[in-house]
Amino acid sequence: MIEKFVFATNNQHKLEEVREIAEERFEIMGLKDINCFEDIPENQNTLEGNSLQKARYVFEKYNINCFADDTGLEVDALNGAPGVYSARYAGQDKNSEDNIDKLLNELKDLPFRKARFRTVVALVLDGKEYFFEGIVEGEIIEQRKGEGGFGYDAVFMPEGLNATFAELPPLVKNSISHRAIAIQKMLYFLRHYQHSSN
Repeated sequence: MIEKFVFATNNQHKLEEVREIAEERFEIMGLKDINCFEDIPENQNTLEGNSLQKARYVFEKYNINCFADDTGLEVDALNGAPGVYSARYAGQDKNSEDNIDKLLNELKDLPFRKARFRTVVALVLDGKEYFFEGIVEGEIIEQRKGEGGFGYDAVFMPEGLNATFAELPPLVKNSISHRAIAIQKMLYFLRHYQHSSN
């Protein structure tokens, strides 16, 4: 039996990424698939708070099991910024190019560029709430590299690789990304949860 879940996002990139990770037994729908077109609140000051706020909103309004994610880029030299404000770092219009420009400007002439992507996935399943975290360590390079990916991918080089997320083929990125790690943890939990509840 195929289990249906809503991924509380309108971001087609994220939806495709997660659908590629999920096995065939899980049908992952986006918000538009359930005719949810409202602007879901996302005004918490932590990744955990934002992801849970979105998942809870969909579960309560549409009565369907739902998960949501929030991701932050945490740069050590900037005391963990932009963090939870990563998407709107340079302004409310959430422009990725402007965000990257601001980040590179803030790090200009700084030799210490260690950073990490951290994703928190909140799952609301049968009314219960669960969290899954994925972290990828790396560094911010000095200029953009690569045409793929989205967000800060063109300036983030994961530890142990000589390529940015934007230079990696989608299959490779999806196997090592912060979101992939968190989603894999959730899928492992779901397989176990369903198995133990049957």
